Amino acid sequence: MSNPRDIEKLDSLTALRFFPALWVVLFDYWRNLGTPVPTLVAKGYLGVEVFFTLSGFILCHVYLAEVRDGRFDYGAFLKARLARIYPLHLASLAAIGAMALAATAAGLAIDPNILSWPSLPANLLLTQAWGMATAAGWNHPSWSISAEWFAYLAFPLFAAAALRLRRRPQAAVLGAAALLVVLYLGFQALTGESLTQATIRWGALRIVPCFALGCALYLGHAQRLVRDRAVSRAGAFFLGVLGLIFAQMNAPDAAIVLAFGGLIACLAGGYPQDNRGPVGRVFNYLGEISFAIYMLCVPWNLAFVGVASRLFHFDKNALPLTAWLFLIAGLIPAAAAAHHLIERPARGWVRRLGARRGDLAAGVA
Repeated sequence: MSNPRDIEKLDSLTALRFFPALWVVLFDYWRNLGTPVPTLVAKGYLGVEVFFTLSGFILCHVYLAEVRDGRFDYGAFLKARLARIYPLHLASLAAIGAMALAATAAGLAIDPNILSWPSLPANLLLTQAWGMATAAGWNHPSWSISAEWFAYLAFPLFAAAALRLRRRPQAAVLGAAALLVVLYLGFQALTGESLTQATIRWGALRIVPCFALGCALYLGHAQRLVRDRAVSRAGAFFLGVLGLIFAQMNAPDAAIVLAFGGLIACLAGGYPQDNRGPVGRVFNYLGEISFAIYMLCVPWNLAFVGVASRLFHFDKNALPLTAWLFLIAGLIPAAAAAHHLIERPARGWVRRLGARRGDLAAGVA
């Protein structure tokens, strides 16, 4: 594998991760406020598309040179990706199950889909977004890491396509954008539903155009299509604002996804790769815990709203503004705790376990 020190740091993209996570949280939590949902918040499901695009960009940034040079270790790659997503996924499943069982024992009514036992095997195998889950149960946001797992398994195909087009990054970006638009329009025409709102039935397909877009945008970054950092910064500002305007105007999802895809590419090329100053370090940290923010979104909501509604007799779907703000703010320290107590230690343990098994196998051989 490549030495991490040899890979250009993209701290600006790490910091960016917090904002789509927050967008998803607002989308999910607004129902607890009991007020009309602003259009910008109603489009929050597209925060997942931003993550998918980032994933394609970053994985090409880290691994594409290894694939090109014949140094890519597929097994080690999958182990590293599984170590990144699975421990917290498993912990969130256990938390949801424990809370649901406790609520049932206390005589409280819960959504029967939460404890969907027939769906548990698919959730454990990370295939719940492949049409293999019978219900959107357990920790429902984990459908997106099931889609990510699909993209990880298929990464050699994405990488091969990227390498074929590495000398023609403009064509790659245009092709990926065209694929995205065609899939969105075609899926809508065939099913009557939006691909950008697919979860357990078509989530594995949902990641494909965004992941491909991220790979294509990385080619433009690698070829330094825009060499002037000031131009990249201006582009990042323009495309970020444009994406927000598109979302507020309820523009087609494809337009919003493409605008934020351009934002990713401009951020990567336009900002220093070390976050200097306290503000940069804060947002970089929030980006680092963004996966935990996303994965704890539902468990924290269930715990906080359940306790608050019983103690203070709140309507779960019409929380006072102060309680709702505490709901959002409390997710940050909860995610930080999960990141440091579960995600990072378990990630290291999984990687060390794989290394020990490799050493044992080498010794036997």
